[in-house]
Amino acid sequence: MRAFKGIALLIITNLLIFASLFITFQILTNFVLPLFGIDIRGSVNANQLLWALVLGFGGAFISLLFSKQLARMGMQMQRIDVPQTPKEQLVYNTVAEQARSIGIKMPEVWVYWSDEPNAFATGPTRNNSMVAVSSGLVMSLNDDEVRAVLAHEMGHIQNGDMLAMTLLQGLMNTFVYWISMLVSRWFYDENGNPTFMSFMISMVLQIALSFLALIPITWFSRRREFRADRFAAQQYGAPAMIAALERIHHRAADMLQHETVNRDALATFKIGGDWQGLFATHPSLEARVSALQEWARESGQGGNFRVTQNKGQGNDVWSSKDNPWG
Repeated sequence: MRAFKGIALLIITNLLIFASLFITFQILTNFVLPLFGIDIRGSVNANQLLWALVLGFGGAFISLLFSKQLARMGMQMQRIDVPQTPKEQLVYNTVAEQARSIGIKMPEVWVYWSDEPNAFATGPTRNNSMVAVSSGLVMSLNDDEVRAVLAHEMGHIQNGDMLAMTLLQGLMNTFVYWISMLVSRWFYDENGNPTFMSFMISMVLQIALSFLALIPITWFSRRREFRADRFAAQQYGAPAMIAALERIHHRAADMLQHETVNRDALATFKIGGDWQGLFATHPSLEARVSALQEWARESGQGGNFRVTQNKGQGNDVWSSKDNPWG
């Protein structure tokens, strides 16, 4: 119920933000700007705004509805329905335990073949979701660290992060389309018809504004990683989550240095993503560890701990299917 209230509040907040900006814009264009001799009322109409709203939120929600299918496209994945090996049992049982704990339907559990240690969760709703882990993650981390990573992903599901990202993306898309259409109308011909110039300006603006829209989107993405980290620490302890983050970070950095891993379209979803810059999808390792240590001190777990066990349990068989990548 608490999560449902949070999602409902987020939806209402997005609608209120859009309504407030729309009302403010209408007051400016119809009353304030004409007082200063600036009249752009002929360039703005409700149809443009409605069309921008449909395009902005429509595309975002279509992506959300098909997020599980899109995540599996182009990736060699295997669904775990009946665990056959110790590693499969570890992953499946941890997800099942977390699903019971937070009171949601069991998510789909998938493995994808990749040496990069990573995991992600996606899906249109809390009761229609999936959790996927890479073969590299379960073979590189010990059992406690794997449990912490899976709890992190379940934290995203519990917090409704997929829907929240969709709403924010839809809001940003709406203003990208709206502003682009608004400006491009200034370059229509004398009969009010689009021209090649108006089309090119609209395209350039959409690209430029979409790039700028990434700033609030990636900012929110970083905030949600902190919340998911804390959820994992609450479930299995801050030391396990910190150890998992450090192992993932150093392993990914080593693979990137040797050019064995590239960026991908699922970077925003995964527990380990882009760690640097204004457009980073994830906070820095130092920031995440510091936040977990602070939470541990406040909750009585202590806070001055580091990785104490550096050996994963890579000798265990991961999957009942042969790894096609060797």
